[in-house]
Amino acid sequence: MVKLNDNFQKLPGGYLFPEIARRVREFQNPAKPIIRLGIGDVTLPLPPAVVEAMKKAAGEMGHKETFHGYCDNYTNGAYDFLRFAIRDDYRVRGLDIADDEIFVSDGAKSDCGNIGDLFSADCRVAVCDPVYPVYVDVSAMAGRAGDFNGARWSRLIYLPCTAENGFFPALPEEKADLIFLCSPNNPTGAAATKEQLRLWVDYANDNGSVLLYDGAYEAFITEDDRPHSIYELPGADTCAIEFRTFSKTAGFTGVRCGYTVIPKALVRDGARLRDMWNRRQGSKFNGVSYIVQRGAEASLTPEGRAQCRENIAYYLDNARVIREGLARAGLSAYGGVNAPYIWAKTPEGVGSWEFFDKLLYTACVVTTPGAGFGPSGEGYIRLTAFGDADATAEAVERIRAVL
Repeated sequence: MVKLNDNFQKLPGGYLFPEIARRVREFQNPAKPIIRLGIGDVTLPLPPAVVEAMKKAAGEMGHKETFHGYCDNYTNGAYDFLRFAIRDDYRVRGLDIADDEIFVSDGAKSDCGNIGDLFSADCRVAVCDPVYPVYVDVSAMAGRAGDFNGARWSRLIYLPCTAENGFFPALPEEKADLIFLCSPNNPTGAAATKEQLRLWVDYANDNGSVLLYDGAYEAFITEDDRPHSIYELPGADTCAIEFRTFSKTAGFTGVRCGYTVIPKALVRDGARLRDMWNRRQGSKFNGVSYIVQRGAEASLTPEGRAQCRENIAYYLDNARVIREGLARAGLSAYGGVNAPYIWAKTPEGVGSWEFFDKLLYTACVVTTPGAGFGPSGEGYIRLTAFGDADATAEAVERIRAVL
């Protein structure tokens, strides 16, 4: 009889966002339309430069002379034109990332989940708390999380991120092998300084650990002292893997394209992790479509960058409206300066899911309960700035009226 991976049976319920969708489906108020400030999905259309590049690429696919089948560098998942554009994007910041250290994929979420293939199931995993649920779920599926007691996993190392520590974790007392860091952070919206990240780079190099650094929201950073890449820290090339995506930067949530950087200098147990990932991708992944890669390349042109910045500015203004509006309503609100997320404290004595339901049923506004991001997320909600500006302003006024 086939034996299944029983780690799946340990996972509690469903993934956070489908549960939110279920609750929203079951609640409908015809008198007041629902405004969604929950899931972090973009709403503005693709930048014109991206659309034109994809149209041109689609036309090329209709002619024998310009048709493209499998990607030439299918192990890297990218055509040279996109890898070189990403490489040059790093070089603008003075970072010497080689094009063969860049692997294009269908998004950072996939790579954050798949990177575990490189490591033993015995590795101890550390996660920020609260945290993007994917890091926890994939660790549990691989058998690295242990058992779930209803609140915590027995083998995970939780790194509390609270208002008291500025939502940035202290180094763990026990040794962690794999450490998921996300900056700007999802869900808290906090962005780490170079001084804060320096502690983790030193820790990883001293202990032979690997930093799994999610930089999905780096384009939203507005403050000069916040690094856009982990590789801005000396020594990070020997301890860190960086994940990035076009989803939020260029609006590719429905198009799907991201990339992972693994420096050749990153060696563990006598093996280069870059080579292992190259081998893994060659066997399990066939690359991203030519049309999508042309669109991604266009987002990195001067014209595309300017258009992407306009969209990001639109979302950051939404974030300001949410943060300031919640503060006027008497809630403690964080984030929204270097990230599209606002992390708000619920009223005293009100739980995350309880407050989620209250805002849904009375204000017809969808948020995300902080408890879904880990134990330290209880007592908070997350709101996203990816909605329509007018709808966002109305949602804030509805919340203020309820409070």
